[in-house]
Amino acid sequence: MKTGLVLEGGGLRGMFTGGVIDAMLDEDIRFDGMIGVSAGALFGCNLKSRQKGRALRYNVNLRKDPRYMGLRSLIKTGDIVGAEFSYHVVPFEIDPFDGETFKENPMDFWLVTTDIETGEPVYHQMKEFTHHELDWMRASGSMPAVSRPVKLDGRVMLDGGMVDAIPLKAFQKMGYERNIVVLTQPRDYFKKKSKLVWIIKQLTKKYPKVGEVMARRHDMYNEELEYIAAQEKAGNTLLIYPDKPLKIGRTELNEKKMRRVHRQGYEAARQMMPQIKDFLKG
Repeated sequence: MKTGLVLEGGGLRGMFTGGVIDAMLDEDIRFDGMIGVSAGALFGCNLKSRQKGRALRYNVNLRKDPRYMGLRSLIKTGDIVGAEFSYHVVPFEIDPFDGETFKENPMDFWLVTTDIETGEPVYHQMKEFTHHELDWMRASGSMPAVSRPVKLDGRVMLDGGMVDAIPLKAFQKMGYERNIVVLTQPRDYFKKKSKLVWIIKQLTKKYPKVGEVMARRHDMYNEELEYIAAQEKAGNTLLIYPDKPLKIGRTELNEKKMRRVHRQGYEAARQMMPQIKDFLKG
């Protein structure tokens, strides 16, 4: 039975996931495969490259760099997360990603994007660390209205969380039958319809599917939560989640908050470590 790790996105809420990843690295927890959405992919990849602390480190170190993330980047480049700097400079020059370990690690690594011409999810397996593959990762984390669409391999893509925020069902269909799911919202969270849908529709008129999927995103997300709960009850899924709202914005590069959220994830995973190990034994 193949084991998997499913990682939700959520921008800087993903520091919780980063803490979970670091706790798993401390205990040498391994999976047959991992699938991440947006920040789940961006931070989760460090499990495959075996780089403890990297996600927190570069976010803290770059928090004041205008090339990285924020309004200045959005105005200057059209991307709230600077595309060239964040995906093609940081991982090669500033905080090097261990591409060799990533490639040699037998764990499969998948990420999710949204094809904004069709409104359908795209599941991409990233096998090596190259500039081309990093553009797939950029697509997975490119939030609508504050990011330019990523044109790659014949597709036009944005954030995978628009259409498959917690891709447990998709991963099961790929053959990963026993999964740990890391959420970045508390267990009782229920998503409401966004009040910004009309703004997103106006800003993405060229791609009307964006507005359509965002208008029903809350229904998709809540249905996925129901499915995950049913799979947990069936015994083939284990959940790790914060016990209370993380209280950090998607792009809030506040050092104290990032460290706090990371610590919450690390401690949550440490407390559950006996359950994690027993679960993975089957």
